[in-house]
Amino acid sequence: MTSSRSCKHLILLIYLSISLQLQVASSLSSPSPITSNTDAAMLSSTLTPKIITISEIIWRKAASNHSQRIRQLLQPGLTPLEHNFNSGKSKRRQQHYIDDWTALDPVNPIYNFLIEYYGLKGAKGPRRLARWAPDPKLLWEEHCNEMASSIVSSSSSVEKEQLYKAAMKASHGLGGVLLENANIDDIGGTLHMRGGVPVPIMVEEGDPQEDTEQQLHGVLYNPAVFYNRHLPLNNNNNNDKDDKERKQQLLKTIAPFQWYTSILKQTLNSDPILHCYGLHEWAMQYHPEGADPPPSAKYQSSLNLRVSRQVINDTVERKGVRCTHVDALRFFAPAAGPLNHHGASLQRMDQLRLEQKGCVHAHMDLLKIGLKLQGFIDSELMVDILEVALAARKLDVEASPYDATEYGAGIVPIETNEGRKVYRERQIGLMQRAESVRQRLLDAYEVFMKIAFDESLLLGSDEFVGGRGKRTPSVVDDNVVTSKSNTGDGPYVAPERLAMAEPGGLPWRKNLIEKS
Repeated sequence: MTSSRSCKHLILLIYLSISLQLQVASSLSSPSPITSNTDAAMLSSTLTPKIITISEIIWRKAASNHSQRIRQLLQPGLTPLEHNFNSGKSKRRQQHYIDDWTALDPVNPIYNFLIEYYGLKGAKGPRRLARWAPDPKLLWEEHCNEMASSIVSSSSSVEKEQLYKAAMKASHGLGGVLLENANIDDIGGTLHMRGGVPVPIMVEEGDPQEDTEQQLHGVLYNPAVFYNRHLPLNNNNNNDKDDKERKQQLLKTIAPFQWYTSILKQTLNSDPILHCYGLHEWAMQYHPEGADPPPSAKYQSSLNLRVSRQVINDTVERKGVRCTHVDALRFFAPAAGPLNHHGASLQRMDQLRLEQKGCVHAHMDLLKIGLKLQGFIDSELMVDILEVALAARKLDVEASPYDATEYGAGIVPIETNEGRKVYRERQIGLMQRAESVRQRLLDAYEVFMKIAFDESLLLGSDEFVGGRGKRTPSVVDDNVVTSKSNTGDGPYVAPERLAMAEPGGLPWRKNLIEKS
């Protein structure tokens, strides 16, 4: 439970200027060489174990600024405290966190995608976005020197040595970014729970301090510690069953990070499609005479349609649908499937062929990809991702057949020539805005994987990439995938990567491609 002193401190920090920027403390000099035999074997030559410290006043200001920026973006979509979605919140606040985060409104069409698509439910959803963590890029040798000029450290040399020894012990000799004086209450409150490693103050013979008050030097973050990079893999012993099982588990863990890296690369290298006009929303409501009612007609059921059913049908039939987003196809009305120029059914692997930088939903999905790294991603980047995702969602809603003006949305009437011109202009502006954010996210993924996982495990990750429109046979061929999935001899491919999307169909994991 958060102490009253910590609460007062946090409340005070929330009022600090949003313009204060994160400064980073440089790495402490090692008072003695690393003695672990594992470290040299597990870390690449460009990643030397180090402790980077960020002083308490700096990281708390940065965390407070981050929380304020998230609140500014989410505020229009948050429910009031007295809303029934927040029933029982006052009691929970006394038990867990003292803050005023509330749930997002599930009927607000601009914000409800955060709940429906990305699982940011209840007050814990916004709170998750508001948590802060240091950028692991600080641990990467290439970037550390660039930031060394912003060092802040008030510790004496004796304190530095004690802190260094404690942090290296807690991190199994891998080091990390240490947040000075962060406490247990901060983890899961101000700071991300995922990846946070408490660094106990050590007394005689390395025993932890018994006093529960002020018992930590701080909290350390390092993806290599979280993913047990300090545990060696005996790659030369093919008969070691436990070693094989652990390697296979690591390959499963790495697979989604490799997948998202491939998606980001493919999208950055793609040619934009600028004549789709957001018709996926119209395809969901498409209902020609004699067809069954579209299953997705209930979508956004709290909103009225701003055009007639006939206008929807005519707009969809005008030139068909050019939707490249494989996740959207499943929500099409079944009758709209044959009208999609990219196919009435698609495989998940088709995303590598079709995902393109003009797609509004691909911009929204940057948030999904960023959330996968939470705890190990620059918090400023996460805010920029959320900003782009919300802007994309707003255009998505404004170009839809729904009337969302009650929620502050405008109307982009893509059923008209003028409306399509407006949509294209805004689509291009959004694409340009998202480009740098997507590149930064790709950079974050690549640095994260180099730090978190042994280099030998990452071999083969490029099999997902290749040229646009190409798929490597070893990934697509059922026999090879089965072999690699079971033996751990290559990149693991999750079953849902080999699944079908069809209008009105089942979710990916329930619509797997049958193997003969």
